[in-house]
Amino acid sequence: AQEFPNVKFGHCSGYKTAENVSTYFGKVYQARYLAGIAAGLRTANGKIGYVAAMQIPEVIRGINAFTLGVLSVNPAASVEVIWTNTWYDPAVEKQAALELLNKGCDVLAQHQDTTAPQIADQEKGAYAIGYNSPTPDAAPKAYMTAPLFHWDVFYVEDVKEILAGTWKSRAYWKGFENGQVSLDTLTANCAPGTAEAIDEVKAKIIDGSFEPFTGPLYDQAGNEKVAAGVRMTDEEIWNMGWFVKGVIGNASTN
Repeated sequence: AQEFPNVKFGHCSGYKTAENVSTYFGKVYQARYLAGIAAGLRTANGKIGYVAAMQIPEVIRGINAFTLGVLSVNPAASVEVIWTNTWYDPAVEKQAALELLNKGCDVLAQHQDTTAPQIADQEKGAYAIGYNSPTPDAAPKAYMTAPLFHWDVFYVEDVKEILAGTWKSRAYWKGFENGQVSLDTLTANCAPGTAEAIDEVKAKIIDGSFEPFTGPLYDQAGNEKVAAGVRMTDEEIWNMGWFVKGVIGNASTN
């Protein structure tokens, strides 16, 4: 960017901006919260698993949002996390999924791009929440839904501003309100009443009357991290490095 000052750059999920560099991402944690509602209504024993990539805030806030969604409809449930320390490795992801399934989890979510955890779910008679792509064909007996990004929403807007000469550097982070993220169509594997429950919450997120990260929020040790009625700021959510109560696993970002 310094070498080519007349070129406009965009860094997906980045955090450093410059006069000719923007960052952009989607508030996919909103969709993860809704996916948590689907998982919480589907689980029979309250044991839900999460195959997670890297111990960074992006993944941690997704796990937290998902867990809060689960707990909103199933307060006695828990979400156990296994870290794979990879963004893409089907064999490692499937092994992590099998470990969670062997522990008794009957619904799994994931933060990787392969369908390996979903395939493991189907093999074990469990249910799956995917990620990034609609993948019901990969595991039709397991797949329920998936949080999705719609990068075209940002790209079209950004290019139009460049062409119009109105482009300015920014830290772009939007969600349901402009279609930057969504939740995939629910399949018949979801529990009855799931669509209605999700639609109600989604409408509140869009109109601003509900934010998933609103207190009271507690960490795993039961310490109050966010007071009742207080909404976390975008910056606090972006940099989240702790797990909410209800998550089983280590959130250390060291």
